[in-house]
Amino acid sequence: MSLKMWLATVSFSVLVTVGCQNQQQEPQRQAPAPQVATVTIQPQSIMLTTELPGRTSAYRVAEIRPQVNGLIQKRQFTEGASVKAGDVLYQIDPASFQAALSNAEAALTRSEANLPAARSRASRYQELLTEKAVSQQDYDDATATLKQAEADVQYWKAAVETARINLAYTRITAPISGRIGRSNVTEGAIVTAYQPLALATIQQLDPIYVDVPQSTTDLLRLKRRIEDGRLNQTGKNQKAVALIMEDGKSYPQEGSLQFRDVTVDPTTGSVILRVVMPNPDGFLLPGMFVRAVMKEGTKAQAILVPQQAVYRDAKGNPVALIVDAEDKIQQRMLTLDRAIGTQWLVADGLAPGDRVVVEGRQKVRPGATVKVVPFASDAQTVEGQPANGGQPAKHSS
Repeated sequence: MSLKMWLATVSFSVLVTVGCQNQQQEPQRQAPAPQVATVTIQPQSIMLTTELPGRTSAYRVAEIRPQVNGLIQKRQFTEGASVKAGDVLYQIDPASFQAALSNAEAALTRSEANLPAARSRASRYQELLTEKAVSQQDYDDATATLKQAEADVQYWKAAVETARINLAYTRITAPISGRIGRSNVTEGAIVTAYQPLALATIQQLDPIYVDVPQSTTDLLRLKRRIEDGRLNQTGKNQKAVALIMEDGKSYPQEGSLQFRDVTVDPTTGSVILRVVMPNPDGFLLPGMFVRAVMKEGTKAQAILVPQQAVYRDAKGNPVALIVDAEDKIQQRMLTLDRAIGTQWLVADGLAPGDRVVVEGRQKVRPGATVKVVPFASDAQTVEGQPANGGQPAKHSS
């Protein structure tokens, strides 16, 4: 080997050795820990409510029927208008009833005219009987005549009262105040006393009832929660009920729970809750479909998490990720009670102080070390990730 080639080989070896040493001395760069946004579980006291479907019904209903036979002379109300108790609705031809009253009054007058003579005769015969001037039979006849005259007076007094009542019945009046519907008869119609077909119907709409069916399953579960101390029903306005209309808007006033029926409907397995709802403007009409927001009770130590923090595993079970004290990801299986707004009420699986991952869970796995940042409800992204972090879990009761 020539001197030049030897020198070149030695130089190349030195350069390679120095390069390797420089590479070994350079520190290895590690990937930064992924960021996740978390919320810290803080128990709070909340009022639990449940929405139940229901229908409105009139507070009072009066079906108008005639109490005497006759011909309708006049209808004295406007269909669909408000009427007051005592207002005249229909007028039946009163001529025959007026004549019957006059006849009974005349007969009463005749009977009352005969009464003094019969009473005087009986009194004289009693005095003569003590003197043996008349026979016992004559006295008995006079006494019987007096009693008959008195009975006739009483009979015709009752007849006059009956005729007066029947005459008053020719004016068909409203028994209650409320809204009256359409009329089923017109002028000139012949009606009979207590006929099956109502002439019209009056409904009192302020207040108005809301009848809400509640399943016995929900009823028993609610009772158990109260007995176990998980719910408290001693708060104020516990019986207050709100309404949600068919268009999804809230009714402006609150009603109150009046009673819970004691009979279970065997076809539906439910009991009826009756709510009394103020209706001063007549906005609620009988038969409307509504949703009643019923108060179940107060839960003192409720655990709520955003719905986007909960997802489902392969079996459909609700799951959440938490960050432990060492900033590592842990997985928790949850038991959900219900959805409250945009949050889940958690029955089991989380404890106070747990840091639940809300955003950024797609980038991490259980056991991974993460960097925790506080969750802002109005934040849209966490390092480019969508704020929802996937689809929210569906309610599972």
